[in-house]
Amino acid sequence: MNFQTDISKFIESADKNCIKIQRKDFKKDEIITTYIGKRNQICILISGTADLVRYDSNGNKSIVQRFSKNDIFGEFFYTVAINNELFVKARKNCEVLIFSYEIMKHKCKPNCKFHQELVKNVYELILNQFSILNNRIELLTQRTIKDKLLGYFSILSLENNNKTFALPISFTDLADYLSIDRSAMMRTIKSLQDEGIIKKNGNKITLMNR
Repeated sequence: MNFQTDISKFIESADKNCIKIQRKDFKKDEIITTYIGKRNQICILISGTADLVRYDSNGNKSIVQRFSKNDIFGEFFYTVAINNELFVKARKNCEVLIFSYEIMKHKCKPNCKFHQELVKNVYELILNQFSILNNRIELLTQRTIKDKLLGYFSILSLENNNKTFALPISFTDLADYLSIDRSAMMRTIKSLQDEGIIKKNGNKITLMNR
């Protein structure tokens, strides 16, 4: 099965045939959804990029996850057990498909094509999302900044099937994503260069001997 093709067909079918979904546009920096309320929403990113962001009580920002085309998100994936609000913020202009958990159980009309595609695709979307979350957990459980960086670089290398790749986020956002101090991170990157483990040219990284 071509996963990306099937998801694109699913989105097209949903948009044309189901009366209980919404297709919304969000401008850069606009809040798409929050996880603090019981909205019972499932969101699929049709275009653009967005971040799942947390600010703690001291105002410190963490990028919990980044979403790109065909990614699925919603409070279903995170239980907010502490007093820190999670919200999804558009990094670029975004188009999002939004629907309620309830329509997974109840058809809006007997011949709704969306529900046929929903059964076929939504679970694979969710499994794909949990795979991404597992990668993030692996990164955050690394004990050193060096190990976190090399773990992240390895993931990008595999995704691009190349030892050389461009960072998809700024270094400031990378520090937030890995929950590390930016200055300490940049010192570690310099050390990795000096040791011949990586090469850096602007936002391009090359993994050496990997």
